[in-house]
Amino acid sequence: MAASLVACVGAGIPRAYLGLMFKVMTPFFILLLLTHGFFNVNHVKHLTGAETLTTLWKVPAALPLVGGCALSREGLLYGVNALAKSMTFLLVVPLVVFTTQIDNLVVGLVRLRVPYRLAFVLSSTLRFFPLLFAEIEAVKETQRLRGLALEEMKALERVKSYAKIAVPVILGSMFKAQQLEVVLQAKAFSGRGVRTYLHESRLGAAEWLVIAASAGLLALGVGLLVTTTLLRFTGGW
Repeated sequence: MAASLVACVGAGIPRAYLGLMFKVMTPFFILLLLTHGFFNVNHVKHLTGAETLTTLWKVPAALPLVGGCALSREGLLYGVNALAKSMTFLLVVPLVVFTTQIDNLVVGLVRLRVPYRLAFVLSSTLRFFPLLFAEIEAVKETQRLRGLALEEMKALERVKSYAKIAVPVILGSMFKAQQLEVVLQAKAFSGRGVRTYLHESRLGAAEWLVIAASAGLLALGVGLLVTTTLLRFTGGW
């Protein structure tokens, strides 16, 4: 995750964009940590091979529903691990979108013999990320125009406010997806890879070097995962 963050900053990804991404995902990350820290007991025991987990804090038994639940050290660390994996994926997406033309990406995937339909689905997904964050900014501006000062709120109130943004953003994304479907049907989209392309994409020595290095790192990771305990929790898969 740290390497992806450094790569994003080095590639010139706007820090405001990265900050917005962290803010929007904060409620999800908090939920992730609480879920794994308190309730993912059996799975964490299986991964670590431990019979009991280290308790960091216990909810008073008098509280309804969650009374007696314990926050475990191993569960919290597993939540941090899941959070880091999720954040790595979210950081890789803008690293690709902001540094590579989507058209060039599609043509490059087709040159690598990736089925055109799969390449088109991937490119369409990547195009949605900037639209999604633009939709979030539009909803925030609408809230400001209605007198909701996010900057003056306390941390907890701000988190609740960001959580309320999810509903209009999801509805707007669904509407855009329906529009894309109508446009594709109107243009008789078939998904055939045999076609002409406006942009030509040729893989040079640098591109083949990156592909080879990525494949080597993947093979190294799989090898370490199978032969050692370096990339997995102690006690089993």
